[in-house]
Amino acid sequence: MTSSAATQWHDFLRASLTSGTLIRVSVGGYCRRDQSIRKLLVRPVLIREQPMLSFVWRHDTRDITRNLAHEEGLALLAELLGRDFLAATLFTTERTVEIQFRKGRDPRLRVLPPESTEPPSLSHDRPKQRVMPTETRPWMPALGVTTETGTVKAGMEAKHRQIHRFVELLDHLTREAAAVLKKDSEATVSLVDMGSGKGYLTFAAYEFLTREFGTRVRVRGIEVRRELVDLCNRVAAECGFENLRFSAGSIEGYPLESVDIVVALHACDTATDDALARGIEAGAALIIAAPCCHKEIRPQLKAPPALADALRHGILRERHAEFVTDALRAALLEWAGYDTRVFEFISPEHTTKNLMIAAVKRIGQGDRRAMEATVNELVKTYGIEKQRLATHLKFRL
Repeated sequence: MTSSAATQWHDFLRASLTSGTLIRVSVGGYCRRDQSIRKLLVRPVLIREQPMLSFVWRHDTRDITRNLAHEEGLALLAELLGRDFLAATLFTTERTVEIQFRKGRDPRLRVLPPESTEPPSLSHDRPKQRVMPTETRPWMPALGVTTETGTVKAGMEAKHRQIHRFVELLDHLTREAAAVLKKDSEATVSLVDMGSGKGYLTFAAYEFLTREFGTRVRVRGIEVRRELVDLCNRVAAECGFENLRFSAGSIEGYPLESVDIVVALHACDTATDDALARGIEAGAALIIAAPCCHKEIRPQLKAPPALADALRHGILRERHAEFVTDALRAALLEWAGYDTRVFEFISPEHTTKNLMIAAVKRIGQGDRRAMEATVNELVKTYGIEKQRLATHLKFRL
């Protein structure tokens, strides 16, 4: 930051640190290569009696935190602003100071009244803020996750964490897909959960989407087990969730003409491919899948020479088959018009089936030849002759 406006903003920041009036700094407008970064948050903390600045980089699927001494933190912010980030807002108990960096022009500085005059908290271990406080929701005890008072039941801790993690991811992903999710229209936003099971995540998705989009939400859960369908419909009715319904049926058999979000968590083996294909066919803006039981590719797998000896071990062959299957699915989604990421859903200490594929419908075709080449290279390398998603998409292997 070398301009006059940038120097003023930095002076305001330093003065607020000196006077103890700094509440936080929100930094946005990221403009470098890592497209998963959404924003940077900075706040003062006290760690072992030492004043520090806590930097939290907000990514799509995780947060990365660094705690720095004041001078080191000030120097880092001066380096990042105007290069990696193009906007920042300084919140203090005395004033709010905004700065925007504009290409070919001087930065714009605005000094506004304070948002809050409450003294800042310097606690390092702040209580985690949930995207949606599900503990008090009536469907949680009805489905056996919590007691009537909101306490998580013994044995349901992992499921409780999974529910919150799913909502956090849904929050990130719907914002990423906002351009194709009708946020600014009056059209209905629809979600179909393929293989909804007992409905934990379907109920959570319904409440989250209702909070975001109001009454123009329609959520459907599809499940083959009739007893679970009946249970979920009863709980939905008791909760007054008019736009949440569950139906008995299979992923392939359920009519799906048009939908905005398709979810398929832990669909076994090629059922994941069926769900991905249904989402693509329906033109879904967002497809979220957590694959399970990768069986189709494993018997076809022909190891490259460098891996032949390693893959004679059953466990390594199994895990490599999972890797190849999901890499191929991601590449096919890219070819079909989706920007796709594969990442860890929840910690592997809770379940080994923790991989998630998230695909956001691309605006524009992209380089389909390059994407087709990626698929073909994977197929050629591992000798794959048949794969369910490729068959659905009529992609010749």
